[in-house]
Parts: sequence; C-alpha cells; structure tokens
Amino acid sequence: MNTTATLAHCEVDALSRVTIVLSGTSHPGNIGSAARAMKTMGLTRLVLVTPKIFPSPEAFALASGAGDVLDNARVVASLDEALADSTYSLAVSARARDLGPTPRLARAGALELLARARQGARVALLFGNETSGLSNEEVQRCQGAVTIAANPDYSSLNLAAAVQVLAYELRVAALNTPEMAATPIRSVVTPFSSPPASHAEQEGFYQHLERVMLASGFLDPARPRRLMPKLRRLFARAGLEKDEVNILRGILAAVQKTED
Repeated sequence: MNTTATLAHCEVDALSRVTIVLSGTSHPGNIGSAARAMKTMGLTRLVLVTPKIFPSPEAFALASGAGDVLDNARVVASLDEALADSTYSLAVSARARDLGPTPRLARAGALELLARARQGARVALLFGNETSGLSNEEVQRCQGAVTIAANPDYSSLNLAAAVQVLAYELRVAALNTPEMAATPIRSVVTPFSSPPASHAEQEGFYQHLERVMLASGFLDPARPRRLMPKLRRLFARAGLEKDEVNILRGILAAVQKTED
C-alpha cells in the first residue's frame, strides 16, 4: 500500500540520516523483508554486519521493489565499522539488561532519533540476530536502547516486523502530526555547542580511558567487574560532543605524561 502523506524536504533529509544496522542476520529473506519495510517508510540507509548469506536472490525477491536499498547496502566486518559515522545509536531489544542504557518505548526512541537527525547528526537503529538478538556488548556500543511494547507473554517479533515498527514510528514522527506532538519524550535533545562526537570518536575515548585506568592500577584486568560498562552508560547519558571528547582525552594524555 502506498503512503499518501507528503513529507517536507527537511524531513526527508532527516530520514536520510537514519541508518538501519542489522547484525549477524542468519536468513537472507529477513534482510530483503527489512529492506522493504524501510523503503515503505522512506528509509534508505542499510548496513549489514557479517550477514550469514548476502547478497542472495531470496533477499532481492522478498525486498519486492526495494532492491535499490539492497544494492546500496554496506556489508561490514564489525559493529564499530557499521556505527563509525553515527553520533547516536539505539539498540533494539526485548530483553532487560543489568547494564547498558535504560530502554525507552519505540515511539519515544523514534522521536529522539529524528530530533537529532534534524540537527544534522547521523543516527542509527541496531537490530540483532534472529535467534539470539543483541549481545550485552553490542547493546553497550549504543548510546541508548529501545523496546517495542509487545505482548509480554509473547514478545518475539520477526526481525523484519521489528524493523517495520521502528521505521513506521520514524515516519510518523517525521510527519509531525498533532498526535505525535503531544507524545512525551523521556529525554530532551538540546542543541549542541559543538558537533556531537561520532561513534568512532567515542570508542577511541573509551579505549584511551581503559588504557589509562589499567596503567594507573585503577582497573584490575583480573577483576574488571563491570567498570567499563558502567562508565559507558554514564557517558552515554551525557551525550558527548567532539569538544568534550577532546577535553577528556587531553586530560587522559596529561595523566599519562605525569606517569611517564
């Protein structure tokens, strides 16, 4: 079914900055169906992390007219590579986690992603493997998490169906209907004083921080406990900007000099 809604140019531009990332997809048909779900809602950027089978005739058959999304899809070897140019990403998961970002509902997550995309940021939604979903490590690579308000007695959605739900929420948020305007957002997206830090820049900071903590003895590699995941969660809540990452890494570099 074709959508009858027309988006303003700026909203189409915002949707073009949203990337759908599928990690470890085992069935090529799900990739094709996800591409179809994306295109019906105006999303075009697809990244595949180590798919089991791709490209595949089955994927293109189930894309049903969204073959261009598959033609332009990037296949990468790691999640960090997939998220490298994103400044904010949300992990989509039905499971509660002891650590990692606190999940919000799909509608609130879509509103926040679109708000950041309107500011010019590249943002991403991360979906896991059909069988096991996302690992804790994958979730912790993201700045936020989102969940779909499914039946708690049977919350397992097909991968493409989950992509469709989030893609729809992004589309409705872009339409800026009165109903969406009245929807509360859990976190307010404030304008950046400097550009937001990319995923690669944030990961560089975390690696630098871990090296300094190991060298200083603050982090015991034999008993790391959950220090790094907790620090990731702390800085994810802050929403790091480029200037802030540079300041933090400058502090770490100064600490390293005093230890030499």
